[in-house]
Amino acid sequence: MKDELQSHIKDIQEKLWAISEQMFHNPELGDQEFESMKLLVNILQEHNFKVDTNIVNRPTAFKAVYDSGKEGPTIAFLAEYDALPGVGHGCGHNLIGTMSVGAGITLSKLLSETGGTVVVLGTPAEETNGAKVPMAEQGIFDNIDAALIVHPADESYESGDSLAMDALQFTFYGKSSHAAASPEEGINALDSVIQLFNGVNALRQHVTTDVRIHGIIKEGGVAANVVPDKAVAQFYVRAKDREYLNSVVEKVKQIAEGASLMTGAKLETENYELSYDNMVTNIVLSKAFTENLLQTGIKKVHSAKMSYGSIDMGNVSQKTPAIHPYIGFDVPGLTAHTKEFANTTISEKGQTTLVRGALALAMTGFDLITNTELMQSVKDEFHNM
Repeated sequence: MKDELQSHIKDIQEKLWAISEQMFHNPELGDQEFESMKLLVNILQEHNFKVDTNIVNRPTAFKAVYDSGKEGPTIAFLAEYDALPGVGHGCGHNLIGTMSVGAGITLSKLLSETGGTVVVLGTPAEETNGAKVPMAEQGIFDNIDAALIVHPADESYESGDSLAMDALQFTFYGKSSHAAASPEEGINALDSVIQLFNGVNALRQHVTTDVRIHGIIKEGGVAANVVPDKAVAQFYVRAKDREYLNSVVEKVKQIAEGASLMTGAKLETENYELSYDNMVTNIVLSKAFTENLLQTGIKKVHSAKMSYGSIDMGNVSQKTPAIHPYIGFDVPGLTAHTKEFANTTISEKGQTTLVRGALALAMTGFDLITNTELMQSVKDEFHNM
């Protein structure tokens, strides 16, 4: 019965390729992916999915459900479709979206016999202000038994870890004056930012090696002969787990407060993007996916490598068993977030990757629905993490 999945994916592969290529040629940034969302929603509705858009108050987010009407697990495939400024789909989200949609449609064709429910979630703005965060907070995953997504890469890798992340903005307000004629009348907000950076640099030797703190000066004054009365710094602060990250963030905030006291500038602190939790891969689920991926023609799947980036899939993994593996183009050394990567998504290798990824996702979903022992093992690992 599982062999039927390959036949069903073949029925829709040309449509999926066309959608992926349309998204490539018309890239849309996060929370602006209206046309990309329509392409994905339309094909889901053509295959009898019930679709709700504008979920969690995000206009380009959607939830598509195919319910067999019979008992069984609910399996979610997560679609991303936002692009990057300047390089378009340099992270391959045109493939991620179509792989998940293809997996959902393919698996839905067998549900009349297997039971269970398939959900495809459209999750905008992964690159900036990931919609999976409010989805996790607002209960979208509460009744989902497993959540799966697969990301294109140069080579294939098992699902691994990612860093928890907070995006912090520090705004210092000083007092302007003539920097030469009356500097004593001013309060230099830029000096506060400089002291903040100095303090953060001193902190680096007193945190664990997984911590990453990197920032920019977004505003720092307008003229050299005017004492800056406003300066803004933005930082990403990352760590391997949320609990430790919270302690590091508190130290960074204290450094900012110290910089404010040193200069006399007033301080405002805020999060300028949503916070991401660390990814916790469900190992049982990951192994099941890897086995299926190897059956699609992928020759080798490397062990997971530590990622120093952050993904909103981490928030999902705190709510339900989840994986975020990588499927390779078989182009070693190809770097994401480049035009070369984007171009590969619509090459012959990209088309092959799309079909293999969708098929491996669908096969894993089938295993979860039909193998009660596997599903229970996945749940047991999640509850014991």
